[in-house]
Amino acid sequence: MASSLLFFPLLFTLSFFSLSTALPSEAIFDAADVLADSGFVSMALTLEVIAENILAHSPSATIFAPSETAFRKSGQPSSDLLRFHFVPLPLPPQSLRLLTTGAKIPTMLPGKSLTVTATSSDRITSINNLKITASPIYDDGFLLVYGVERFFDPNFQYTGPNHRSTPNPLCMAKNLTANSSDSYDQAIETLKSGGFSATASFLEMQLSGSPEQSGMTVFAPPDDMVLNHVGDLGEVPSFFRRHVVQCKLLWNDLVNFDDGSELPTFLEGFTINVTRNGGVLVLNGVPVFFPDIFFNDKIVVHGVSDVLAAEEKQNRKAVGVESFPQGFDDENVFDAGEF
Repeated sequence: MASSLLFFPLLFTLSFFSLSTALPSEAIFDAADVLADSGFVSMALTLEVIAENILAHSPSATIFAPSETAFRKSGQPSSDLLRFHFVPLPLPPQSLRLLTTGAKIPTMLPGKSLTVTATSSDRITSINNLKITASPIYDDGFLLVYGVERFFDPNFQYTGPNHRSTPNPLCMAKNLTANSSDSYDQAIETLKSGGFSATASFLEMQLSGSPEQSGMTVFAPPDDMVLNHVGDLGEVPSFFRRHVVQCKLLWNDLVNFDDGSELPTFLEGFTINVTRNGGVLVLNGVPVFFPDIFFNDKIVVHGVSDVLAAEEKQNRKAVGVESFPQGFDDENVFDAGEF
């Protein structure tokens, strides 16, 4: 355990950082301008009118924009139908590639999710049986917009093979973004540049270069939230260890867990409860808003909107070796014993 003196740079960094809890209106209007220039005029106009209301409390989002032809055929969509095209997560192409056929994507229409229906070797090709553009029409890192040929059907029922029935290779040291020699260094740099300096400093001081770690998942809260919750320096190590799970869990793995599943953490006795709220993945009551910020063969990092606090246990399903999604390497799963 590092000396508490090592955490002074961490708190110094926190004092200079602030993260907005909602997308800036400038980003929405910039996206609308790009959509209009790309031939999605009706969606651009719609976005300018309704997006700020829909995204009022979301720090990031992905929008699937129906084509101009779709608007001409269907007319102006209802508010609910528009919400079905908004995802409360930033999904860059590298994150979409992790989603297998049958995977669910939460939307801002409560209780409704989109379904991945076709993939190729390098990208998703269709959602709800509708083709999407291979690359975002607009992407500023927090707001992404893809094109889709028609409006999604909220009553769509997926009838293809269940993605849970196939082996999941994502916890088998599959390297997608970095070489093993990079260890935690690239993760640390990515977090520092993305507004998660507190978590980056923790990794740098506590876990970087630790050869005994075979793989881990880190749930990173925004820096301003960390500053609001951390008191004296003695609390810092336990505060961060409850945000770390000793198994690599990419977004495609997390969405496979049933509601009520629990993930053991590096802090003894502290577990993370997996639930959903209107299709949004929630951990101990905190939404995941930035999946797969970084991942390589040793570490996966997801952004969460607030710090993870303990919750009362109410008939939850504990996650052990047998209940992790198929394909997990047993030796990567943390044995926490009884919860």
